[in-house]
Amino acid sequence: MTTHQGYARPEMLAEADWLQQHLNDPDVRIVDCEVFDAYRRAHIPGAIGLRVPAGLKDASDTLHIMPPDQFAKLMGEMGVSEETTVVTYDAGGIQATRIWWALSYHGHSRVKVLNGGWTKWLMEGRPITNRVTTARPATFTPRMEPGLSCDLAGMKAAVVGQGPVILDVRTEAEFTGEQARGLKRGGHMPGAVRVDWPEFMTSQEPRVFKPAHDLRGMLAAHGITPEREVITY
Repeated sequence: MTTHQGYARPEMLAEADWLQQHLNDPDVRIVDCEVFDAYRRAHIPGAIGLRVPAGLKDASDTLHIMPPDQFAKLMGEMGVSEETTVVTYDAGGIQATRIWWALSYHGHSRVKVLNGGWTKWLMEGRPITNRVTTARPATFTPRMEPGLSCDLAGMKAAVVGQGPVILDVRTEAEFTGEQARGLKRGGHMPGAVRVDWPEFMTSQEPRVFKPAHDLRGMLAAHGITPEREVITY
């Protein structure tokens, strides 16, 4: 890892300087992943507001991600084609990374998460607007990457086996079962290790992703090393 911040895949992040230089690039689509009311109040110039829940779940089955036909329709309406570089952002990172994963799952590799998101953009005094952007429709062709998800059978095998590391990124209260968040049962997968997702970010505002060295050390302490397969939830 000899690239920016030591990351193996630095292209997965967009820095604010880079994004500001590409605000008028027709091949870049910025996606605001906050609720649409927040988007209408203010957003990065040229950003498209996400008019559906940021989980991008199947309309008929809210446990799963949108199927290819629904996802292709949504991306086409947002002006995302196979040649488009998509930059996602929100105020904290959790929604933006979900959209990054959904695009990756459907085979779109040209996607970045804005490092520091909306908070860093505002703190640095960069341009904002409340003008709603309308995208020119595009054609998006999904090419699903099933290896990016784990089904129930795969998780059962991981629980009883000695292969993948099961990584729980929820809060301690969710992990212990103290907070079930409306589910029938609380707790965690047997054998799972917990690293709350904010721990991947720096502690001071604006919060950005920690350098690779820090992330490697934190994960290694939980038995997560580059050669291990990881299932996260």
